Amino acid sequence: MKTMLITGATSGIGLAAARGLAADGHRLILVGRNHEKLTATAQSVRADTTAEIDTLVCDLSSLDAVRGLAETVRGRYDRLDVLANNAGGFHMRRTETGDGLEATFAVNHLAGFLLTELLLDLLRESTPARILFTSSVMHYGNHLDFDDLQMRHGYSGTTAYGRSKLANILYARDLARRLTGTKVTANAFHPGAVDTGIWDSAPWFAQPALALAKRLFMVSAEQGGAALTYLATDPDVSAVSGCYFQRNRVKAPSPAAQDDAAATRLHRLCAELTGLPE
Repeated sequence: MKTMLITGATSGIGLAAARGLAADGHRLILVGRNHEKLTATAQSVRADTTAEIDTLVCDLSSLDAVRGLAETVRGRYDRLDVLANNAGGFHMRRTETGDGLEATFAVNHLAGFLLTELLLDLLRESTPARILFTSSVMHYGNHLDFDDLQMRHGYSGTTAYGRSKLANILYARDLARRLTGTKVTANAFHPGAVDTGIWDSAPWFAQPALALAKRLFMVSAEQGGAALTYLATDPDVSAVSGCYFQRNRVKAPSPAAQDDAAATRLHRLCAELTGLPE
């Protein structure tokens, strides 16, 4: 039995992965922002298993809330075998968090960055351990604008989302380098074009096309969750680190996602934004 933390666990990929991992008997820490929904999710997952299911409420758009989450995890658990940074969001119009950060970047990348950095010591003490990031094929064709990470100029919802997923892959590469020799691995993956609630924020005129895409091209949340479960548990990838996966296989990400200088620069800027030492 391993202890695994999943953010964005109340729906979609996170919920599907939680069901699969709980069925295998793993102890789960489910993280969500809504207490009622999180409680209902835990009850639903518990109904089909005897595994231990814990819940922690956290609004990942708040850096203080993420710090509180990390403090609770460090104080309550003596080990953490898998950290799955799965939560994500999509905003058609530029939105800022209470910290004054662009919301897509803040939730999709910066929250996972901060949580991971604050839990690294616990993960090292729990080796072998795995860190996962739910990324996307939408990182292809995107580049980070280090002069405007907050996208104050020329905002596009799809570009913001793609850049945040590119940041996930760069951070996984940077982590893998930093964690060499520790038996803590870090990988990012594309779960497939998954039919989840993340598309609900698309504008009305895009909904008919999305409805068609869901029927013809998108995979189920269960299929997306299986990709997370695979990377969390399969022994064949126990020593693989710094990679990007699609369909449970290592795939070359975009050239921008293989830029180690950009990964180092991104780490430095994220540390600055979150108040961590570089």
